[in-house]
Amino acid sequence: MSFLRPRLPAAARAGRAALVFIAITVCLDVLSQSITFPVLPRLAQALLGGDRVAASRWVGYLEVAWVIPQFFAAPVLGMLSDRFGRRPVIVLSVLGVGLEFVICALAPNIAWLLVGRILCGLSCGAQAAAMAYVADITPPEERAGRYGTLNAAIWSGVIAGPALSGLLGAIDLRAPFWLAAAFALLGGVYGYFVLPESLTPETRAPLRWSSAHPLASLGLIVRAPGLATLSLVFFLMWFVGYAVNSVFVLYTAYRYGWTPLTLGAVLSVMAGANIVVQGGLAGRASRWLGERGVVLIGLLFAAAGSALMGLAPTGLLFCAAYLPMIAGNIVGPSLQSLMTATVPADEQGRLQGALGAVGGLTGFIAPVAFTQLFAWSVEPGRGGMWSGSTYLAGAGFDLLAWLVVAAFVRLKAPRSA
Repeated sequence: MSFLRPRLPAAARAGRAALVFIAITVCLDVLSQSITFPVLPRLAQALLGGDRVAASRWVGYLEVAWVIPQFFAAPVLGMLSDRFGRRPVIVLSVLGVGLEFVICALAPNIAWLLVGRILCGLSCGAQAAAMAYVADITPPEERAGRYGTLNAAIWSGVIAGPALSGLLGAIDLRAPFWLAAAFALLGGVYGYFVLPESLTPETRAPLRWSSAHPLASLGLIVRAPGLATLSLVFFLMWFVGYAVNSVFVLYTAYRYGWTPLTLGAVLSVMAGANIVVQGGLAGRASRWLGERGVVLIGLLFAAAGSALMGLAPTGLLFCAAYLPMIAGNIVGPSLQSLMTATVPADEQGRLQGALGAVGGLTGFIAPVAFTQLFAWSVEPGRGGMWSGSTYLAGAGFDLLAWLVVAAFVRLKAPRSA
């Protein structure tokens, strides 16, 4: 019975309510983006006359077209969120992403897909602002658990997106983009009318345009004690993300013959498993093992999963290999918690902008490198025996990140449960 449970203090109840609002907003944002993931490479291939090798290379170019603008825009969005609040940045970012989907849905050729991806990079700041939002409303000792909750909301959006994409993509490759635009609009409207602002007027920082360019934002990483090492781990994990995701659709279609419907179903099931890990396990693991311990164990799981995915001879074994990678996703919330603890409240937005710039640095190299590697591996006459090379490379980057943490990160002991 509810009256037997201890009543939370008003501040705690307000924090939880705000977390629900931000989780719903981010879920809608991710839902809109995950819908397009299974069909964007196929739409590119269709616009290129069905050429698989050319499409593999263009998927990398489309990713870079998103990353380069995002590299320059992320510090600006982070600074604006520190000055004007998280809510306006989140709302405008979600609406900008929605406009990208409209452009992609109408694209008559590959150049218009490129334009849409550039616009997405310029406006895609909702998740970074959301991470700063959580830091605003959460004491440091609870951040790993709340970042786990936020990541669970993100994966909730990932669940429905690929399934809807598989159903609609089997009918028309452009239909998922229209639905994605509708969800982005819904997220923007929800954020505008429902989402409360987390940053109080007295904690807002003045505009410093001199620090709004990417190199200046990276200065925060050098200045904050311990943040440079953690950011290197973050950098390597982004590399792994590109190794896994940049060729996921093309790889599973080539090696296992997966259709959009199969891909959507598999991604939805895997996203459900991620919700369990992020929402139920990440916070508990950080209390039991400490954030450093979670990061070390999670990176080993992720490396094993990535290697096994690259070696799996069948689609069923590929799915089984994905499970340790899912377990490895406990790394994210703990790493975020560790990084937010290195800067004060009025620099949380700049931190997320700086991390966006770090991710952007990987995007200058990784998408093209991994898609070119995959295109090479599936060229006629190679037999496909090397098609899993990108996943094996991802495992190598995970192990390198593990070595960095083991050698250089020294943090406080685990907190008691």
